Amino acid sequence: MTASLPRQAATPPDKSERPVEKPRHKARRRALTLLIIVLLIGVPAGYLVISANQSRASGKDKEAKYSARGLTPGWPTKVQRRLYQVTVPHPADYIASYETNNWRTSRLYVEFRTNSAGLDSFLEGMGVRRDDLKKDHITVSARDQKVSGWNFKVPGVWSGLAHPQKNPAPTQDVVVNMSDPNYPMVYVVSRTVP
Repeated sequence: MTASLPRQAATPPDKSERPVEKPRHKARRRALTLLIIVLLIGVPAGYLVISANQSRASGKDKEAKYSARGLTPGWPTKVQRRLYQVTVPHPADYIASYETNNWRTSRLYVEFRTNSAGLDSFLEGMGVRRDDLKKDHITVSARDQKVSGWNFKVPGVWSGLAHPQKNPAPTQDVVVNMSDPNYPMVYVVSRTVP
C-alpha cells in the first residue's frame, strides 16, 4: 500500500502583508526601545558608579581615622566607649578621642567639656564621686601627655584621680580642669591589657 501524501493547493495561499508602519508609530517604537536599553544598561552602570564612589570615600575615611597621630575631633565609637568604659555624658562638647593599640596595652584618650551635672554623671558611671578628685593631682603620665598632646602645666585649677580596676576591666586616669566650675574640661586615659 502506498502512503498518501498531503496535497498542496494548486494556488499559493493569500499572503497577508503587514500594513506599512506610520512614522509616528515607528518613532514611538524606537523611543520605547531606547528607553528599555537605557534602563537595562544605564541604571546598573549608574549604580556601580555610585557604589564605587561610596566605597572609595569610606576607605579614605577609614584611612584618615587609622592614620591619625593624636586626638581627632568627634565621639569615640560605641564599641570603644563600652570596651574602655568611658561614658561621655550628655551634654558634652569639644569632644576628641584617639586610640592606640600594641601587643601589651590598648589605650583610649578622650577629652570633652561638660557641665557640672555631666561631670558628676561621668564620675558616677566610673563608680567614683567628685570627692575622689584630688586637687593638683595629675594622674595622666608624661608619656600619655606626649601622645595626646595634653599640657597640664598651663595655669588652671587641676584635679585628678586614678581608677585602677582588676583585669580585664580597664584602668582610667582622669584629670579635670575646673577653671570654669560650670563647664569643667575632662581628660581621660583608659587602658586595658588585651
